[in-house]
Amino acid sequence: MPDAPDLPFPLRGTTLITGPSNTGKTRLTASALDAWLADRDADGVVVLEFAPEIERDGVLLGGRLDRFVEIPDAAFHGVLDAHAPRAAADDEGEAYEFAADNAERARSILRAAPDAPEAVFVNDATIPFQHATGDPDRLSSYCEDADAAVLNAFESDELGADHPVTRRERDALDRLAAGVNRRIELGDGS
Repeated sequence: MPDAPDLPFPLRGTTLITGPSNTGKTRLTASALDAWLADRDADGVVVLEFAPEIERDGVLLGGRLDRFVEIPDAAFHGVLDAHAPRAAADDEGEAYEFAADNAERARSILRAAPDAPEAVFVNDATIPFQHATGDPDRLSSYCEDADAAVLNAFESDELGADHPVTRRERDALDRLAAGVNRRIELGDGS
């Protein structure tokens, strides 16, 4: 696979894109998917959509890749209608329940994903692992088998540094980061 000149990373191996809300993680992941599709067909492409779509203070947080790129019918497109545990819950108990539900439904999507993918694109990769029943090592292992994998994940204290869901999410992010070839960190000015 030739490098995509408009991307700040090669489309081979595993890449993790991290940063706070609205820094371009989804858009950059969509650009990588678009570059892959421009060079190859959609056979063997897996798109995992774990991002919740919520609005806070008039700003859309999260959002799906298909806002920026058309997902071909030939690609596997696993979509989790995700809860946003910290933003939508009334208390920590409800947030924990939302995170557990996300983890359970994401497991079904991962089980349905085809074996031996050529390329994997994951939007909001830590959402399924904000609960103790989620296993980020399963996703890491799945991505390692692909020629290219691009994952993005929220990384910020803006939703509560001491929240139990945040602690689980940080652990999942650390575990995902340990298994990638490169990490791209986006900031508020990115």
